[in-house]
Amino acid sequence: MRTLICGSLAYDNIMVFPDHFKNHILPEKIHMLNVAFLVPEMRREFGGCAGNIAYNLKMLGGEPVMMATVGDDFSPYTARLEQLNITQEHVQHVPDTFTAQAFITTDLADNQITAFHPGAMNFSHLNSVKDARDINLGIIAPDGRDGMLQHAREFHETGIPFIFDPGQGLPMYNGDELLDFIDMADYVAVNDYEGQMLQDRTGRNLESLASKTKAVIVTLGAQGSMILADGKKFDIPCVPPTEIIDPTGCGDAYRAGLLYGILHQLDWNTAGQIGSLMGSLKISRRGGQNHQFSRDEIDQYYLDHFGHRIF
Repeated sequence: MRTLICGSLAYDNIMVFPDHFKNHILPEKIHMLNVAFLVPEMRREFGGCAGNIAYNLKMLGGEPVMMATVGDDFSPYTARLEQLNITQEHVQHVPDTFTAQAFITTDLADNQITAFHPGAMNFSHLNSVKDARDINLGIIAPDGRDGMLQHAREFHETGIPFIFDPGQGLPMYNGDELLDFIDMADYVAVNDYEGQMLQDRTGRNLESLASKTKAVIVTLGAQGSMILADGKKFDIPCVPPTEIIDPTGCGDAYRAGLLYGILHQLDWNTAGQIGSLMGSLKISRRGGQNHQFSRDEIDQYYLDHFGHRIF
């Protein structure tokens, strides 16, 4: 069963400054800031919401189909996706652009200075959901503004159920636009901060928004998650990780578990628990796509925590 994942494919360029930013920024000169940080340590990670979700869904045995726009520098990512056997049939190259990427500099106190270049992501509207075939379920993850609006309309028009997952793209939309998304979507997924912003912008509480959809899912970090569906609230516990290394991509891993659960018509407790487990497995590795587990290993972890198997 094929799942269409509309969202970004990106590189995360992560640099470590072996000192504290505060030692190199003069407070009295903050109005004319001109600083340079020597970063002897740097790594590039494969990322983007579509890439991270697809990676985790593939690990669960799903069949992810990404819909994204990428730039001239995408070749290393192409090779990786080929190795992972993840289809690129709806990954469109936009000439004379860079693939979306973040440049993140972290100091010894874990303060971060981040710059994000959307690049080819701004052309996501060049892809059409209507071109995808044999799709059973979809998700709209953070992407170019016009593309997210277009893909929601196309999912709705074609009758393909989908999750609206605005993520960091939520501030791009006003309350009326967000309500339009929710009216078209079958499910809404946000973290707790985004959930509050969604309520503030729409003037509706989560229970009211849940009544317009099949479910509203809110991830709560270390407190687990909650799912509002069928007039009920399902509290999903957090799965304690073996190590806490890097939260990057945990939300995407959760959404992959959620997609798997919905696609296989599992109950909300089980779907949420799979999401919780996938987020826990991810947090023990750096980057969004460096955790590797077989279906048997995932099944065993799930059995250990919840007392029965997934597969």
